[in-house]
Amino acid sequence: MKKPHTSNAVKNFTLHLHPLKINIRAIAFNRTFGLGGIAALLFTLLFITGMMLRFVYIPSAGQAHDSILNLKKNIIFGNLLRNLHYWSAMLLVVVAFLHLVRVFYSQSLFKERRQNWLYGLLLMFLVVSANFTGYLLPWDQLSYWAVTIMTNLLSYIPFLGDTLAGLIRDGDTVGEATLLRFYHFHTGLLPLVMVFLMTIHFWLVRKAGGVALPNVEKPQKVDTHPHLTYKEAYVALIIILALLLFSIFVDAPLLDKAKPIVSPNPSKAPWYFMGFQELLMHVHPVFGSFIIPLAVTTFFIAIPFFKYPELKPGVWFHSPNGKKITIVSAIFSAIFTFIFVIINDTVFDFSNRLADWQSILSTGLLPTLFYLIPTSGFVVFIGKRYKANRIELIIGIVSIILSAYITMTLIGSLLRGEGMQLIF
Repeated sequence: MKKPHTSNAVKNFTLHLHPLKINIRAIAFNRTFGLGGIAALLFTLLFITGMMLRFVYIPSAGQAHDSILNLKKNIIFGNLLRNLHYWSAMLLVVVAFLHLVRVFYSQSLFKERRQNWLYGLLLMFLVVSANFTGYLLPWDQLSYWAVTIMTNLLSYIPFLGDTLAGLIRDGDTVGEATLLRFYHFHTGLLPLVMVFLMTIHFWLVRKAGGVALPNVEKPQKVDTHPHLTYKEAYVALIIILALLLFSIFVDAPLLDKAKPIVSPNPSKAPWYFMGFQELLMHVHPVFGSFIIPLAVTTFFIAIPFFKYPELKPGVWFHSPNGKKITIVSAIFSAIFTFIFVIINDTVFDFSNRLADWQSILSTGLLPTLFYLIPTSGFVVFIGKRYKANRIELIIGIVSIILSAYITMTLIGSLLRGEGMQLIF
C-alpha cells in the first residue's frame, strides 16, 4: 500500500482552511500582511510552550517564583522555553491589534463580514485577558503590582466594580487564591474558548469568500496549493526563527519575589494597559474605567451596523481622501493628547484648581469635555475641509481614538518615572 505523499497531505489539510482556488490578489503580502495567520501561529506556539511549562510551574504563592528560577537555572533550555512563551505572548497582543486595524482600514467588516468583526473584537479581548492572567504567574514584584493596579481600577466601575474586582481576585486583595484562579483561566478556560471562537472566525472568513477584495470583472484565480501554502510556510518559518533568535538573546523580565507590602516605584500596569492607567491620571475613575471604555467599545461594535451610502470592501482607507483623513487625524490626535497630558500635569490640574467642586465634575466631566470639544471641532473641520462622507468621517474618528491610546501608552510607559511623574 502506497503512503500518501507529503505534498498531498499538506494540500488536503490546507483545504480544510482554504478553498481549492483563490483570487491571486488575495495572496499579495500587502493585502493582509499575513496578520491573521501569524496570530494563529503565535497561539499555536503559546499552546505548545505553555503545555511544556506546566510540567515545571507550581501555582502557589510560596513556590511559583522559585519554580520559575528553577526553570531558568536548572532545566536544559528552560530559560529559552520561558522566553519563547513570553515574547510570543507579547507579540500576539501586537499582531492581534494590527489585524483588527488592518480589517477596519481595508473595510473588511461590512455586510456579510459584520458578524466576524464582532468575533474579532471578542478574540482581541480574550488575547489580552490570556496575556493578563499569564502576567501574574511568575509572582514577582512586576507582575504582582501590575495586576494589583488593574484589579483595583475595576473597583471604580459603578455598582458592579467591587463585586467584579473581588470575583477576579477571589478576595479583597491579590493573593494565592488570585494566582490559582489566574492559572486555571490562563491554562484551561481561556485557551479552550479561544480555540472555539477561532474555529468560528476562520469558518466565517471562508464563508464570506476569503479576504475582502475590490470588485473586478474577471478575477484571476490560482490553486491554493502551492501558491498560498508556500507563502504561509515561509512566513511561519521567518516568525519562528525571529522569535527563537530574540528569545536566545533577550530574557523575559523577572524581578524579586512578590512583596505585598512593598510596592515598587513607579508601579505600572502591563504595557498594553498603560493607556488606561495614563487616562486615569487625568479623569475621574468612573469616567476612565467605565464611561469612556464603554463608549469606545460600543462605538467599535456599532461601526459595521451604521448606514453608509457607499462601501468599497477591500479598498484601503476607502479612498485617497480617506487616507489623507487618516494621516491628519492620527497626527492631530497624537499632538493634542500629548499637549492635554502636559497641561493637566503642569499647568492646570483640575483636581487642585477646582477643589471645591464634586470630583466627578472637576476631574471627570470637565476634563472629558476639555478633550472632546476641540476633538469634535476637528472632526467637523476635516468633514468640511475634505468633503468627507460618512465612512471617511468614521475612519477619522477611529484614527483619533487609536492614536490617542497609543500616545497615552507611550507616555505612561516611557515618560513616567518615580511617583508616576513626568521625567522632564
